[in-house]
Amino acid sequence: MRYNRYLDMTKCLTAKTIILLAVFFLQGVVIAKAQSVTGESTVDVLVEMGFENVGCTEDADERVYVLQNSAYRLQGVGIGKAVDVIQNMGLPEEKACRIIVLDNNVPQISLYYQPVKGDTAAVAERRDWNVSYDLEDSWQKVRRVKRKNSSLFKVDIVVYPEFMFQNFKLSRMYDIVLNLSPAIEISLWKGMKATAQVIFPIVNDYGARYEQIRPGYVTLSQSVRLPKNTFLTASVGFFNNFRWGVDVRAKHHFKDERFYIDARLAYTGRGWFDHWAYYHGHKWTLTGHVGGSFYWPKYNTQFSIKAERFLMEEFGLRGEMVRHFRYASIGFYGLKVFGKDDAANNGFNAGFLFQIALPPYKYKRKGYIPRVVGGDFGIRYNAGNELYYGSGFRNNSNDNTLRENSFNPYFIKSELLNF
Repeated sequence: MRYNRYLDMTKCLTAKTIILLAVFFLQGVVIAKAQSVTGESTVDVLVEMGFENVGCTEDADERVYVLQNSAYRLQGVGIGKAVDVIQNMGLPEEKACRIIVLDNNVPQISLYYQPVKGDTAAVAERRDWNVSYDLEDSWQKVRRVKRKNSSLFKVDIVVYPEFMFQNFKLSRMYDIVLNLSPAIEISLWKGMKATAQVIFPIVNDYGARYEQIRPGYVTLSQSVRLPKNTFLTASVGFFNNFRWGVDVRAKHHFKDERFYIDARLAYTGRGWFDHWAYYHGHKWTLTGHVGGSFYWPKYNTQFSIKAERFLMEEFGLRGEMVRHFRYASIGFYGLKVFGKDDAANNGFNAGFLFQIALPPYKYKRKGYIPRVVGGDFGIRYNAGNELYYGSGFRNNSNDNTLRENSFNPYFIKSELLNF
């Protein structure tokens, strides 16, 4: 039999080619599997830390995480911890990574990391993430992904201290009220939260209506995110300042995210609890405001101005300047009421305000067992001593400037950089 060395060489090359192709294919499978495991492993670590509604998806362009910070009292701290975990577990190679942050299952902001070609840095840092209200098309990719550790039907018992004071009497320096007001808060479905609060009076100089154990906020609130970075929240129930009814608020963030406009419209009546029986009047009042705001990122300071209609059906202008810190928001306000000749100081009023986030600042939920967490404590000082005009109400315990700023992209970025 004649020896054909060319045939043997062809067989050898063919075998080598098959082996190389197999190795190349298996390498691609291993890399893809490793990237997938990395995403799934990161989700498991975040869930173990206490984050809720956690999921991940990946395509040829980017890896997208979705999560809700339920492990840390402060959003800036919690988001920073999540970024650290995602970076340490491993970012996808040669493609972008995005983190979409939820609040009660409603997307609020996104953090976006884009690797730079030729960058020799071994590990991404916090400063490399861009924070924005813009989700682009990433939300469509991840919105139907199965999420772990759902927040639905889980109960928080939030403890709110309440302190009020007034000095309308010549016979004493101040009348004060000190209450302890725990509230049960539960997420019913996407964007829907139920709140039921009970007020326990500790000190009372305000009269009979303040001396009883009584309901506080009892509300249902539905929040949705609309196109073009617009958010809408509608609330119905019993509010503070002896109001009950319906309250709707909308906020739109511009492309330059330092600016936003917002509007609020409420239709409420007056009512109060007396020995757990509810009494109410027959007059309903339309109140609301239209305003705009500018955020100065260098100093985390917010400037806002609003045209308002108040509870006595009077109109006015309100301006505020508030500086936001990690644990508190502190600022000043000025107010002018129009068309009321009997208003104090010709309708002018001013004062300071602050809101403090109370500890504990880190907690973990065990299944569906209710957990006790700290609320907020705040004061708005009425320097003009106006008793009637320029008054409004809050629709929920979370209706304050500290909570409103908690998902501000510039504030979150400053938290990533400074802590």
